Amino acid sequence: MPIPESELILNRDGSVYHLNLVPDHISDTIITVGDPERVPLISQHFDSIETQIHKREFVTHVGYYQGKRLTVISTGMGTDNIDILLNELDALVNIDFVTREARPLEERISLRIVRVGTSGALQPDIPIGSHLVTEHGVGLDSLMQFYPLVETGLEVEVATGVQQALQLPYRPYCVRGSDLLREQLGAGMVVGNTLTCPGFYGPQGRVLRLDLRLPDLIQQFQQFRYHSAEGEFRLTNFEMETAGYYALGRMLGHEVVSLNAIVANRATGEFATNAEEVVNDLIQKTLDRI
Repeated sequence: MPIPESELILNRDGSVYHLNLVPDHISDTIITVGDPERVPLISQHFDSIETQIHKREFVTHVGYYQGKRLTVISTGMGTDNIDILLNELDALVNIDFVTREARPLEERISLRIVRVGTSGALQPDIPIGSHLVTEHGVGLDSLMQFYPLVETGLEVEVATGVQQALQLPYRPYCVRGSDLLREQLGAGMVVGNTLTCPGFYGPQGRVLRLDLRLPDLIQQFQQFRYHSAEGEFRLTNFEMETAGYYALGRMLGHEVVSLNAIVANRATGEFATNAEEVVNDLIQKTLDRI
């Protein structure tokens, strides 16, 4: 059955509504960044650039790096933007824009999506300037209240444990990312479990002029542990998108991994004086391994 125009919104040129892209604009391997200004920091390494498109916070460059066609897209901040990004990227490869029908299961395409972003460490043993690959994303945001995410037993138990530790009125969600991409891109990196927060200040325990409902929020994050047959589960770092990527990637059938440049440590109170260098090193490492 065709998808109504009010649900799959296309622009006059046939491009998808927010990203302003048509299917030919993207490759099967996509690097995403939060900051639009970070897109040219990646595409400057390309041998050639074939497409540059900018709409709202979504900046897209498509080109070739060492013979491989790559797409770089900025997303802005937060899982609300990741909801737009993942659904529209999936539509570009798995919905026929002419008939407005989803492609048959046997014809569906699985994208490889690599988030490259900054993050703050929660544990004192994770050094400033390190690179961290996320095994599990734990979402404190509400995005998965609206989707039928299926979690494993471990994921449910971890999310329930976080709910109880933080005394939340709702259960967070926990999702494991792509093992394939983590092994390919994460060699030598810290392997961690990333907490995705629905904000930068209060949800990450920062106090400027407003007090926190949970004054010991950071300590609760740092002290959380879940023990299972697979070992100890702890929260290593936090940011604002990873869990949304992992959850939507699982449901839509895409391989997704989050690579984090650690530029702050909330346990030690440090912030990297060379944050741009830490990010640039992660960009080069990603390009060389992708």
